[in-house]
Amino acid sequence: MSKVFLSIHVLAAILAVGPVAVAASMFPAALKRGDRSTLALLHRICRVYAWVSIAVPVFGFAVAGTMKVTGQTWVLVSIALTAVAAVVLLVFVLPGQRAALAGPSGDGAVPAEAAGSAVATALDTRVAGRLAMTTGVFNLLWAVVTVLMIVRPGSSTGV
Repeated sequence: MSKVFLSIHVLAAILAVGPVAVAASMFPAALKRGDRSTLALLHRICRVYAWVSIAVPVFGFAVAGTMKVTGQTWVLVSIALTAVAAVVLLVFVLPGQRAALAGPSGDGAVPAEAAGSAVATALDTRVAGRLAMTTGVFNLLWAVVTVLMIVRPGSSTGV
């Protein structure tokens, strides 16, 4: 049964976390370009796949349970880093994207007098920089978790 859980866990990580990582990484550049339709699409991808990615830790716990490694340090660190990544996504990335979509006026559109202005451009650049940083942290956390899953300190595979 652990092979089935492991297969689902890995597929969920690739098919759910991957799109969030890519779409969130593309968002700041689209924001700098002012491409509002792309921003809406990227935010929707992040929001929907964030929910789908709940399957990753669920099946991760199932794998750890069937392999009887739940108490090992590398698993506990992976769980903690996954929780931190979820917090970064839910508290910083998604709300930051939502705020960027709302624009300076709060209604999703840049006022006509501000469109293309230095103020609007500076605001979008600052928000894009902050989103790029938080997205980078999110992606780095997932990269570390992935490495821990592959290397598994103390594993019997000799990897």
